[in-house]
Amino acid sequence: MKFLRTTDPDFERAFERVVRNRRESDSDVARDVAAILNEVRERGDAALAEYSLRFDGHRLATDDDWRIPAAACKDAYDALDADLRDALELAAERIRAYHASQLPEDRDYTDSIGMRLGARWLPVDAAGLYVPGGRAAYPSSLLMNAIPAKVAGVGRLVVTTPTPKGQVNSLVLAAAHIAGVDEIWRVGGAQAVGALAYGTQRIAKVDVITGPGNAWVAEAKRQMFGVVGIDMVAGPSEILVIADKNNNPDWIAADLLSQAEHDPSSQSILITDDEALARQVEDAIDRALIKLSTAKTAKASWDAHGLIVIVDNLDQAPALSDRLAAEHAELMVENPQALFDKLRHAGSVFLGRHTPEAVGDYIAGPNHVLPTGRRARFASGLSVLDFMKRTSFIDASDDALAAIGPAAVKLAEAEGLPAHALSISVRLK
Repeated sequence: MKFLRTTDPDFERAFERVVRNRRESDSDVARDVAAILNEVRERGDAALAEYSLRFDGHRLATDDDWRIPAAACKDAYDALDADLRDALELAAERIRAYHASQLPEDRDYTDSIGMRLGARWLPVDAAGLYVPGGRAAYPSSLLMNAIPAKVAGVGRLVVTTPTPKGQVNSLVLAAAHIAGVDEIWRVGGAQAVGALAYGTQRIAKVDVITGPGNAWVAEAKRQMFGVVGIDMVAGPSEILVIADKNNNPDWIAADLLSQAEHDPSSQSILITDDEALARQVEDAIDRALIKLSTAKTAKASWDAHGLIVIVDNLDQAPALSDRLAAEHAELMVENPQALFDKLRHAGSVFLGRHTPEAVGDYIAGPNHVLPTGRRARFASGLSVLDFMKRTSFIDASDDALAAIGPAAVKLAEAEGLPAHALSISVRLK
């Protein structure tokens, strides 16, 4: 962790280094992923079986080795502690309600010249969700990916998840039951992304792939974009907290560590106008780390990528925040709405002292799959629209074509495309 002050003579150069620090996969990962994807495309299930044994220690032989049945998901759901089951159901209910409000409306109208125009929205036929296994198996991520797909009306929803040494995560299975997942395949890594994109003898291909994963999974999704649609290329987690002096440093420390504990490459940044608070937060983080079971990961992240920026006043914070375009931005200030009005780039924003980012990870309703690595400048969080596509339509009457056809002919001739012009002119009286 380091301190930067806007009054430092080299502040601009130091802050720009933070902005440009990608913390993502390197060329070796890209090369390895390309080789894996090619093997899956060429050899299908045989390649999946080899990679699953090599990377996960799981042998794919019988049908039970390959696929987790719906009955197992129901059993996992029934076996949950009642309070945990209720918590998952509440999260699913809130996620479902929020995403239902995103459903787009078809358009169908006739303009002033009598031409009928519009657009129709339809879900994709099949979607694939990647669900990490092992330590990074999160039922909340399954809900956040699967429920929007179901709300969109996707007919076939497929999950791939690694099962190291054959072990499955019962919470993930319970979440799959709640979300109504149709298929669950016991494969993971870049090879699972390849299977969903290309299809294999057992696993039918899908149209869209979403879901979090490690650097190899993220790189595989990037390379498969175009063969299928993807939600986004997600990098390490990020949180930016903008705080005034009237804050509990223990709260801020907990929020910063909530992302640091994800991965050593995660990034946690505090911007404040009060140096005393900054020092208190630094001490609070040291105290909190002692109590965390994830302390090793969180400390590695904080030490390598943590940052505290001290500004002259918080009016400087929006511009710095927009340059970072963080995945998560918390506004722990007296008037968060006024500050929010000045922000342009963030994956999701959490307003006020009582809105920790973690509530958005689980139960608030908006999606927690968000753009990282400054991509919030041009990208948005996962939504129902990621599982839908829009088809425009045109219905021209004789009079409508007569009204605009001559202009279209002129444009086609100007572009040197005589057949285009002819296809219109032959219809004009």
